Amino acid sequence: MSIQAFFDAERTRFFRPLNSSRRELVAAGLRTLYERLHGPSADYSHNLNRDELKDLLMPVVQAHQGRFEAADQNDELGGDETDDPNQLTSLLIRVLVGDGWLEQYPDRQGLVTAFRFTRPGKLFAEAFWSLYRPSRSRQRNMRGCRNALDAALSERGDAHDLVDAYEYAEKVIEDLTEGIDDLQERVRQLMVEATIHTQWDSFVEFLERFQRDYSKQLTVDSSTLNRNAIKQKLEQLRTELGSVKHRRLEADLHEIASWAVKEHTGASVLDWLLGRIEEIVDAAHQSKQPGFIRAMENYVKRVAGLVQQSMMLRTGQSRHSFLDAIQRVSMLDTEKQDALLERIGDSIASVEVRLLDPLSFKLRTAVQRRKAATTSVPPRPTREARLAAALKKAEEQAFSVPNEALTQKIRSDLRLFNHPVRLSGLPLATARDVLSVMQTVEAVRNTRARDLRATKLPGAVENEYYSGADYEIDFKKTP
Repeated sequence: MSIQAFFDAERTRFFRPLNSSRRELVAAGLRTLYERLHGPSADYSHNLNRDELKDLLMPVVQAHQGRFEAADQNDELGGDETDDPNQLTSLLIRVLVGDGWLEQYPDRQGLVTAFRFTRPGKLFAEAFWSLYRPSRSRQRNMRGCRNALDAALSERGDAHDLVDAYEYAEKVIEDLTEGIDDLQERVRQLMVEATIHTQWDSFVEFLERFQRDYSKQLTVDSSTLNRNAIKQKLEQLRTELGSVKHRRLEADLHEIASWAVKEHTGASVLDWLLGRIEEIVDAAHQSKQPGFIRAMENYVKRVAGLVQQSMMLRTGQSRHSFLDAIQRVSMLDTEKQDALLERIGDSIASVEVRLLDPLSFKLRTAVQRRKAATTSVPPRPTREARLAAALKKAEEQAFSVPNEALTQKIRSDLRLFNHPVRLSGLPLATARDVLSVMQTVEAVRNTRARDLRATKLPGAVENEYYSGADYEIDFKKTP
């Protein structure tokens, strides 16, 4: 198997411009070019020729004209001729073309040479552009997953709806991960600068984004609110699909989702896809969303701490003259410091010093110390308390039926009778039997083996204990 090399041909030195002394200029130029060529306001009806390219990059070059970063060695962008913005712009274009970021092609309509991104240049430039682009996503991916599963359950539902649901579920994790990374980066930046004055704009931006995106993500679009509905629809797709539609969805998935055919485990791609959606939604609910909330709480706590510290310092400076004196001393040279300190010393020489009255300090008596020490020892429970706890535990476990025991009993009945089992046909001799029948459908749907299916029947179960829908339970048919 041949391995295609990335750093080959014109991409031999692809990342060299980003390691030069003008790397901030290169990154800003790539963002500007991507905005012009592929951004929301891109003009696709008109190609970019050399003059327009220079006019586009000239303001960027002028803004970064005097900014240099340390480089390991001399590079093209750090030479003496780069003092002229016009020459630096031409040099930047030549470097981006030579190192594989841009490419030239003939514009047959204008009869000129036009410029565009190479495919890898476009992908990496999009990353620089996305980092500084305000988020415009409504982050409705959790509701999008639920709606796509609804569409798959409808009469006209097809395999495309299932693939859409899977992609929406993946984007839920991406949204939460992006939010966690953004908040952690804000915390790192906050701790580096450690002042609220330079971070206030960032906090205001966070509040705006919270109102626009995060508030919806934690309420109507939260995994907690939509998780049960999604799991219910997944179970309906597992148990209520007819054999004809099941085979059609399976065949369509083999055609339109080749990646799922390669990655799936088990006999059915459909069952694997539904299981992956459920795992992703569970992961978003159990780990990603709590982590997102913790990151948000940590950031708000750090900002609140800095605000409180800033307010205390400001209040102290207005109330205590010695803080003002310390600040003034720190801003003077040695001679002026000595003169200022002498004047301060003369002014406070007549200060009256008062000490606390020793009678205000009272030692604890031996009885008080002994009482404080004994209260930390946990009391031993009495025999009556232990008996009451044992009875309460026995009452709670008296009617607790494990799901695994129920599924094992259903499997043995199916193998014994060699035909499906109905809820209405199960025995109701004891209270435990009644609870088992009421819990059977839930146990079948949550079994780890995934080898049973519960199909809802048109009729209902009516007896002296409860009334509800009737179900038929059987082994899943392997395709």
